[in-house]
Amino acid sequence: MIKALFTALLLVGSHITLFSQIVGKWTSIDDNSGEPRSIIEITEHTGKFFGKVIKIYSKPGEDPDPVCDKCSNDDPRFNQKVIGMEILQELVKDGEEYSNGHILDPENGKVYRCKVWLERKVLKVRGYWGPFFRTQTWRQ
Repeated sequence: MIKALFTALLLVGSHITLFSQIVGKWTSIDDNSGEPRSIIEITEHTGKFFGKVIKIYSKPGEDPDPVCDKCSNDDPRFNQKVIGMEILQELVKDGEEYSNGHILDPENGKVYRCKVWLERKVLKVRGYWGPFFRTQTWRQ
């Protein structure tokens, strides 16, 4: 009985570890300057992963509390504040990657197919538009 309970706890613990690899707060890094741009908090709900902007590092002259005015009019995030906005949606763990999700770039309002993976303690976030893609690095 104790052995079965111990085995069950190990299985549950390893299941939680798999899901918790990308769960947490990540700092997105600007592709050009290398400076931090925002903090995204990734959470898991029923086996899918979502990311919400919880902080923005504004540059001088930028709006410190912007809205997504370039989002599509039919997107519920149109004209909503970026801070608190869910920009990463419905990623599913697939081997070593998390894929089949979408990511919104609030600066241009475009939604891209997305996958992410861990690479030496950093999160690689790749957005696809047709055959083209862009990869960002997020740090914890």
